[in-house]
Amino acid sequence: MGKRNNKVKSKRRLFISIIIMIGIIIIATAAIYSLYIGNESKPVDPNSKELIAVTIPSGTGTNGIANLLEENKLISNKGVFKLQSRSKGYDGKYKAGQYALSPSMSMGEIMELLLMGKDETVRFTIPEGYDIKRTTAKLSEEGLVNTEAFVKEIETGQFDYKFLAGSPAGPDRLEGFLFPDTYDIFTTANEYDIIDKMLYQFNKVFTDEYYARAEELGMSVREVITLASIIEREARVSEDRPVIASVFYNRLKIGMPLQSCATVQYILGEQKPVLSIKDTRIESPYNTYIISGLPPGPIASPGADSIKAALYPADTDYVFFLAKGDGSHVFSVTYEQFLKDKAKYID
Repeated sequence: MGKRNNKVKSKRRLFISIIIMIGIIIIATAAIYSLYIGNESKPVDPNSKELIAVTIPSGTGTNGIANLLEENKLISNKGVFKLQSRSKGYDGKYKAGQYALSPSMSMGEIMELLLMGKDETVRFTIPEGYDIKRTTAKLSEEGLVNTEAFVKEIETGQFDYKFLAGSPAGPDRLEGFLFPDTYDIFTTANEYDIIDKMLYQFNKVFTDEYYARAEELGMSVREVITLASIIEREARVSEDRPVIASVFYNRLKIGMPLQSCATVQYILGEQKPVLSIKDTRIESPYNTYIISGLPPGPIASPGADSIKAALYPADTDYVFFLAKGDGSHVFSVTYEQFLKDKAKYID
């Protein structure tokens, strides 16, 4: 009888051990699964400042949405997106529409936006050739920034970008680097966020190749952008930009003043169509009618074409150029030819 009881007790202990073991396996599996889901649901790039436009057509199911998000590198695992959607009861509840989504958003945050059907972003455009003053005014008029707060961030905000190394303190330190483009920002973005997004875009445009080319030219990034900003303000036709750049390089080479009306307009703070003699004699380090070489900094934000032109000018002997009135320019090697062109197109 005692032996039988012992066998029963042994079987009971074994059964309990098996149950405990199964429980441990289930708990461990659940923990591993939860960890896996958590990792796969994290933002693809937590530090990204990009917003990616995604259009979800009407009638698109969870599988199609998952494919779109993965293709745009907004989620790292479409299988987990589908699994999470099913387990949370989101299947069939996502709304069609246009969204601006970021790789810095978690899978859960993306799901919430798609469920609400609301894109909590706003779009703004800064044209090429705008200086900080005009950029500030435009953003303020559109209700995106407080002017005083924006100006303060321009002057004192801490932005960690290689191209800003050595930039002078003060209101002009970011001039030329707020890249002109169309941006989508979250409605919660503050003045710092907006500036940082524009600087981030400049950082993308000014590639390692451009840094190497600037060094090859013996110029700092700031000097390149200073020249590019003048090209931007002078040029109207894209193909003229490298040629205008060549004129300025040729003038710099022989110590001839750049004589750019755009630099005087920057001093005046207005886009005056015709400068007076008095205007061209204003005492200022930005007045390229009276100084030799480049002004101390950019006068506007140049676009990608002007930056490229400043780095890769055309190979010409031109020293003069003149606006023809239709947006294009005529170029000449001699002053005599310049005067003939002036008589033909202006006088």
